[in-house]
Amino acid sequence: MTRSAAPLAITLGDPAGIGPEVILGAWARLRAGGRAPPAFVVGGPELLRRTAEALAIDCPIVPIADPAEAIFACAVGLPVMAGLDGPLTPGRPSPDGARLALASLQWGVKFALSGVAVGLVTAPVAKGALAAIGWDYPGQTEFLAEACGHPYRDAVMMLAGPSLRTVPLTVHVALAEVPELISAELIIHKARVVAAGLRRDFGILEPRLAIASLNPHAGEGGKFGDEETRIIAPAIAALQAEGIAAFGPVPGDALFTPRARATYDAALCMYHDQALIPLKALEFDEGVNVTLGLAIIRTSPDHGTAFDIAGQGKADPGAMAAAIVMAAQMAEARARDA
Repeated sequence: MTRSAAPLAITLGDPAGIGPEVILGAWARLRAGGRAPPAFVVGGPELLRRTAEALAIDCPIVPIADPAEAIFACAVGLPVMAGLDGPLTPGRPSPDGARLALASLQWGVKFALSGVAVGLVTAPVAKGALAAIGWDYPGQTEFLAEACGHPYRDAVMMLAGPSLRTVPLTVHVALAEVPELISAELIIHKARVVAAGLRRDFGILEPRLAIASLNPHAGEGGKFGDEETRIIAPAIAALQAEGIAAFGPVPGDALFTPRARATYDAALCMYHDQALIPLKALEFDEGVNVTLGLAIIRTSPDHGTAFDIAGQGKADPGAMAAAIVMAAQMAEARARDA
């Protein structure tokens, strides 16, 4: 992997979850395979050392005082910023743990925005624990959008794996609300962000976007709903008029076959499960949550804190390893385009 002039910043996530162990496991796996890019963890040197010791993960911790030290410290082990730490309490979320997770995220964003870090990889947080200490965001994506000076709607979540990329147009809302939320303007806006992101961060010069239908059989000529003809098809026509290679509406049950997946670079889906079920079914251990539309690069493993298995050595670090590699590849794509 090409070596960057700046390292990636990796945030701790909730220290009571599987974040610490998947960070260690991912780094150990990548380093053993010669695929570890320059990176550092934002805080938790003693917490990570104790986690590695408890779970017998071969990942030496190298405390650093400045992110610039990470480039050289990577030759010895996993660089971790000193001065920010907490107790190791697997499976027992606490206000102190939430404050550590938030501090790690805040510092990670600052490093990425200043260019000290070439990108940001975020470990999972517990939204409920953060809300209890005053956090007022639906998730990390919205926090990052505000930190970057963007409106929430410009930060688009894309789930990516080796064989599939999906984008939910509506995310954490009740299924009953989706038909009222879907609009031609929403589809067009998010498709533009996705197309620009695929060009900028993935080097896909002419991205192909498949637009899913909302209803079974794409509405069956209006029998099962008219959103396809009234909203989705006009949005696709508008995108095509702009030169974006969008097509559809494609029925959801036909969109994710191997033959169909070969025809597009990303699928824009109408609601959360329509996008996430196929991605997790196909790429669960390698699924990456990518935020498009930001000034900074941000990836995250596509899983949660998993408090129920934290500290037991059961968590698979594959998705975290994939998130680290993808962030490094995105940084290289931006550097080539600069």
